Formats: sequence, C-alpha cells, structure tokens
Amino acid sequence: MAKPDDPYATLGVQRTATQDEIRKAYRKLARQHHPDLNPGDTVAEAAFKKATAANDLLSDPDKRARFDRGEIDASGQEKAAGPSYRDYAQQGAGQRYSRAGAPGGGWNPEDLNDIFGSMFGQGQRRGAPQRGQDEKYALRCAFLDAVNGATQRLTLPDGRTLGVKIPAGTKDGQTLRLRGQGAEGVGGGPAGDALITITTKPHPYFERRGNDIHVTLPVTIAEAVLGGPVQVPTPQGPVKMKIPAGSDSGTELRLRGRGVPAHGKQDAGNLYAKLSVVIGAPDDALKAFLADWTPTDAASPRAAMEDET
Repeated sequence: MAKPDDPYATLGVQRTATQDEIRKAYRKLARQHHPDLNPGDTVAEAAFKKATAANDLLSDPDKRARFDRGEIDASGQEKAAGPSYRDYAQQGAGQRYSRAGAPGGGWNPEDLNDIFGSMFGQGQRRGAPQRGQDEKYALRCAFLDAVNGATQRLTLPDGRTLGVKIPAGTKDGQTLRLRGQGAEGVGGGPAGDALITITTKPHPYFERRGNDIHVTLPVTIAEAVLGGPVQVPTPQGPVKMKIPAGSDSGTELRLRGRGVPAHGKQDAGNLYAKLSVVIGAPDDALKAFLADWTPTDAASPRAAMEDET
C-alpha cells in the first residue's frame, strides 16, 4: 500500500509510469486545483502544491531514481544511510558474508552487488545532459490581435506567466514557439520550448480570407443612389471610401492595403466591402415620392429568377 505522501500516489500513477504519463497526470491535477481557478480555496491550493512537489520529484530522472532506491524521501531529503561493511563484518564467528537476513553461504556476484551497492550508492552516476521536453499550451486571442499583432499573458498550470508576443498576421490554429520556456533540462541540459497554439475568436463584422479582410457595409438608399464618401471600418481603424453613384446591394469595393498588415515576406492584404442597401423606416416624403414615381427602366429585379422557374 502506497504511503499518503508517495509522489506516485499523489499523481495517481503507477511506479512504472512514463514521463509522458506523469506529465499528463500532473497537468490534469494542476488544472483541477490551480489557485486561479479556485480563489480562496485552501484545500485546492494545498492539493496544487502537493501535486507540484510530486511532479518536481518524478519529472527529474535522477531524483526519481534515487527515490525509487530509497535514498531520498518524497520531499527530496536524504534518508539515513543504509547498512555499512561493519553490519556484515560483525556477524557470528566462522559465518561467511552473505546478504543481510539470508543464511550463510558461498560468495556470488549478487552478494557483492548488494554489499558494495549499498555502501557506495550504486547507480547514482549522472547521465549526459539532456534537453528538457517541449510543453504544449493553447491561447485564445481576439481577431484584431491576431491580425495586427499584440502581446498577451498566458498563465501556466504551475503558476508561472508568460508574455506571448502574437505577430501581425497570425492565423487561426498557428503554433508559436517560445524557446527555453518548456520543461527544465536534465543534468544541466537546456530547457525545452513552449509550443503555443493560437485560436482566434470570430469578429462580429470582419472575415479573414488569407491576407484579405471582407466586410459587409450597410448603406442608405441615398448613399447607394447618389454616391459619395462614407466611413468604412478596417482592422486598423475607420477610413473614408467613395461609393459610386447608382451602386446596388452586392456591389463590392476594394481598399488596397487595408487588410492584414505586411508581415514577413507577405504583402499587406486588401479590404473588400460588400454594399448592403438598408431601407430603414421610410418617412412620409419617401412614401409619397415612391407612390408617384415611375421608373424609366421598369425591368423586374427578379427577371433572372423568373426565367429559371
């Protein structure tokens, strides 16, 4: 039966668990008990600290091996030294050296391994430095932050925060790499990287297609018929655009360079505004005009549909 302070029991994994299984178990507990998600909950905070301590020990191959051999306790502190050569030399006269607790007998390699292994800390040699593992995270950002670029704070399960610089033109689902912000290296090796997958929130008006931005622009009857300048929203702020006289719903106008900003080797995209004529609430003057108005071109706007039915 595992002790309550056994780090394996704390994380809920077997002693044969792989590093990946240990990491997954810790992340699950960290998300469940993280203080940011349980403000004021002292029980959750204690569970988070306990899980973090267990992960710190088991994620370090050297510490884990020493704990498994009984050389250190769950807190990483040295245990009392094991039996020395005196324990074997002070046995009864004429009795051959043997493993502790076993009946006397002839020498064999296993006897020597047990004696000298306990005396000199067999198996404690450190391996070559190893790079830490990469850690994967997800970050949800605003549409305009991904288009124009921004910096956001990301809180990690262990309580650390990272400043994540989102470059202009970042795409939904793109993964950013923060070098040296992953798991610590082993034996003096370099730390791994943090791999952050960006998820972009949808925008109420803008739609991104490649480096171009599309928007539906409502206009009045007067603006569509008479034309003239109107303000158009863009990711970088509103700009004026001239609507040609006689424009209709569905007319698409282009603003060069007003899409996704230039980034890397990519040129700036364009903004495409599709006009949508909005009638609104007609006043008496408009009603009177339309009642007496006879259009020069009386062709039905539904003629094409009628031909197909």
